[in-house]
Amino acid sequence: MTGDIALVLGILAASVALFASERIRVDVVALMVLLALTLTGTLTAEQALSGFSSTAVVTVWAIYMISASLTRTGIADYIGGYIGRLAGQGEVRLVLVIMAVVGVMSAFMNNIGAAAVLLPVVVGLGRKKKVPVSKLLIPLAFGSLLGGVTTLIGTPPNLLASDALAEAGFPAFTLFDYTPMGVIILFSSILYMVFVGRHLLPSYAETTHHDGQDLTTEYRLRDHLVALAVEPHSALIGKTIVDTQLGAMHDVTVMGVLRDGRLRLGILPNAHLQAGDVLYVSGNTAQIEVEEAAMGVRLVPNGHLTDASLTSEETAVTEIVISQKANFVGQTLGAIDFRGRYGLNVLAIWREESPIFGQLAEEPLHLGDTLLVHGRRERLEAVREDPAFLVLRPLPGPGPRLHKAPLNLLIFVSVITAVGLGWLHISIAALLGAVLVVLTGCLNMDEAYAAVEWKSVFLIAGMLPMGIAMKETGTAQFLADQIISFVGGFGPRGVMVGLFVLTTGLTAFMSNAAAAVLVAPIAIQTAVSLGIDPHAFVMGIAIAASNSFVTPIGHQACILVYGPGGYRFFDYAKAGLPLTLLIWLLMVIFLPMFWPLG
Repeated sequence: MTGDIALVLGILAASVALFASERIRVDVVALMVLLALTLTGTLTAEQALSGFSSTAVVTVWAIYMISASLTRTGIADYIGGYIGRLAGQGEVRLVLVIMAVVGVMSAFMNNIGAAAVLLPVVVGLGRKKKVPVSKLLIPLAFGSLLGGVTTLIGTPPNLLASDALAEAGFPAFTLFDYTPMGVIILFSSILYMVFVGRHLLPSYAETTHHDGQDLTTEYRLRDHLVALAVEPHSALIGKTIVDTQLGAMHDVTVMGVLRDGRLRLGILPNAHLQAGDVLYVSGNTAQIEVEEAAMGVRLVPNGHLTDASLTSEETAVTEIVISQKANFVGQTLGAIDFRGRYGLNVLAIWREESPIFGQLAEEPLHLGDTLLVHGRRERLEAVREDPAFLVLRPLPGPGPRLHKAPLNLLIFVSVITAVGLGWLHISIAALLGAVLVVLTGCLNMDEAYAAVEWKSVFLIAGMLPMGIAMKETGTAQFLADQIISFVGGFGPRGVMVGLFVLTTGLTAFMSNAAAAVLVAPIAIQTAVSLGIDPHAFVMGIAIAASNSFVTPIGHQACILVYGPGGYRFFDYAKAGLPLTLLIWLLMVIFLPMFWPLG
């Protein structure tokens, strides 16, 4: 082992440790890797920054934009609604249809977006068909990941693996090269979930609350969201909401003030109360009835609040899920000063089987908790960008641009056709599609920028130089030699399994894109050392990078359904581990048929 190899392995080990600890954002870790490779002289500045001009990176952000346009023009919602007409009544048919539909959607759009679009649809179907949603949401998440492996653009690891081939001087994958293997995996996995996997899933009664009705109703908050009129001689008059100490003294949270017919919602630190003001508050109605005289207010008859009451041009009600990136799991809302930190009021918490409301300040937060929050739209949009949370449903806003749907569909089909027939390189076709959806008004530029998961873009661009460093310093060859010495006695298929295990293991600790970037050059060098075509190895590690089925933290699609499904941490492994082994077996059998190991 040379000094350069030891240095690269040291940087690699440090990055894996940082990815696994999650103490630093993954995109920042990737940029630290880029800087470390440059400052140590391992790479030139041009090599270190080459990731930002990579065709894979351009394709990824362009596909995010095109994917968002399908949602904004209502195409994705239409597909989601179509499930109900196909699904029938039984659990078996529901699982089959859900996985098939989300799989097809994920083949051509962002898999997290596909899962998010179908989440409320699936939960509503579960309630309507009287099937526990805990039997449906893991299949939804798994289906979105499985669908991503069926096309080149279905998921970033596929693109990155193809780009690694091109960088090494081998033919890159075309749009549908993944399709034969991907369809076999998707079809077999659906059959597994229908006949085996669904029996391994928990059957939690009433685990969620999405059925399209008013959120405040779903959370059973009728007696906790009320209107209070300030009496003419109240001691509250002239005080700001903070000065009234209503929260500390009476466990009441003021969410808005109605004055002279004008409703002001959100946190209002400088609003001085006047006689006749109507306060929109969350609190225990029974307790308020006892203390209203002492508070200097009276309950407004039939003053129960709904989503519509709490929604305006400036404010809204929505749900956010606590993700694995949150560093405050186990702490209380009060301890982290959630209201001051995020500028939002937490109205209730949905955990596992039921909502929690009342004195929430002292409630410890759990991974996967769903928080019903109210606040200003800019604050809610800021939370959307915070890795500690996943926004469960879009903010109430203007309806989809249905009149643009035919044009959007034409653009989308044209992009796929141009790539499929080899008329345009996938990066140029995706970029052209992204520009066209903006020029035609299917998406505006602000929406286009917002649709891109910039964290993933910087993660990929920052980690791509590691692949260059591994090749330039001989690290890829060194690791390939180690793999061959360990499992080479089992032949090319044995080496292939070793690469699968390595990739799947890394995916448990870092993003699937980063895992693909790291293992692709090793897979290529291993194949070269064995004197065989690298395409089977590279496609295998790209698919293995999407095998995030064993824990809820392996992929955001799995986290998205964790809270709404009321799942426990190891519920995923019960169905996911056998599925992972099945996929490995399928690749060992079929990949050499499509990409011979000779």
